[in-house]
Amino acid sequence: MGKRTIDWSRYGILFAWIILIIVFFIAEPTFLSGKNIFNILRQVAIVGVCSVGMTFIILTGGMDLSVGSVIGVSAVSGALLLSGGFPPIIAVCVSLLIGVLSGLINGVFINTFKIAPIIMTLGMMTALRGVAYIICGGRPVYGIPKGFLALGQGYIGIVPVPVIIMIIIFAGGYFILNKTSFGRTIYGIGGNVEASRLSGVNVQKNIYIIYMMAGALYSLAGLILLARVNSGQPKAGDGYEMDVITACILGGISVSGGEGRIVGVIIGVLMMGTLNNGMILMNIPEFWQWVVKGWVLILAVTIDQLAKRSRSGVKN
Repeated sequence: MGKRTIDWSRYGILFAWIILIIVFFIAEPTFLSGKNIFNILRQVAIVGVCSVGMTFIILTGGMDLSVGSVIGVSAVSGALLLSGGFPPIIAVCVSLLIGVLSGLINGVFINTFKIAPIIMTLGMMTALRGVAYIICGGRPVYGIPKGFLALGQGYIGIVPVPVIIMIIIFAGGYFILNKTSFGRTIYGIGGNVEASRLSGVNVQKNIYIIYMMAGALYSLAGLILLARVNSGQPKAGDGYEMDVITACILGGISVSGGEGRIVGVIIGVLMMGTLNNGMILMNIPEFWQWVVKGWVLILAVTIDQLAKRSRSGVKN
């Protein structure tokens, strides 16, 4: 029997996260306080919810840059309805419908007109951000009912409600990818789209479903953010696409599609939350935080590509 080696592609991100925790704890002992741990979990909840939808998309070989803008327009729309006296269930349904519709539009142009996902969603990112400003006149929307705020500020026991929602969404994503034929279809499309077609898979239909599901999750994240900050901000979600995409790639989701597990994404999300929180505690200026997160994404993609070449070399 050959000597067993550690699968760094599977455990490397876990070791890196542990090292990052140790570094921040040494630099700032309050980092591992119970209060700060729950603060990190609350902060990553929005990115975590979005990352499940993004995982589905990247696994098919796609990409979605419209995450932050869907969050923003959903938060503003929900705030306008809530402040206007509409029942919360109406506000929630309309906001989720906006996310589903944005995903459907992405799917139509990607499927029908063969526009590259990164280009299509870049256009949607810009357009939807404009819509968010237009519908609220560029001003924050206040007057959110107190009962709705529990979605972003409430607790069940000692656990924040957003964290519970994130756990449920991750559990659902894990079940879909690992226990259903739809999950196998997602991997199949990303692994070899032509082979999927030849085996009878309706690729276009599944792409529609995946982008619509992702849009709904982005809108749910927007509602959580709305409840958390107690207002609908047209800039809500700005830049979230960076954290979401980075978390997925750090977690082992291959940018080429067809490879990766939701468990790795969970660690990727926690690592991004740890990085953001640690840099804030250390009073690192915001513009330096952008530099760090940008390079984390670059390194994550680089490692993914090197790992892919290495696997290809072994096969050859």
